[in-house]
Amino acid sequence: MTVVDARGHRCPTPSLKLQKAIHAAAPGTRITLLATDPMARIDVPFLMQDLGGRVVSIDEADGVLTIAVETPGAPTG
Repeated sequence: MTVVDARGHRCPTPSLKLQKAIHAAAPGTRITLLATDPMARIDVPFLMQDLGGRVVSIDEADGVLTIAVETPGAPTG
């Protein structure tokens, strides 16, 4: 699993870092974004909708969001 660490960065940097990782990943790859900017909770679902991927989970602990996404083109079945 790929981890994108965007802790300490403000919008739009977490989404941009995630987007770069998504474009470099194979279809159906799971990527985890670590972010401290609360806007990532809103921005990432919109990004995934635009790209055709999906948000798997959003968790928060000690001020850090952990957002798991799956890149577009995941095998179905």
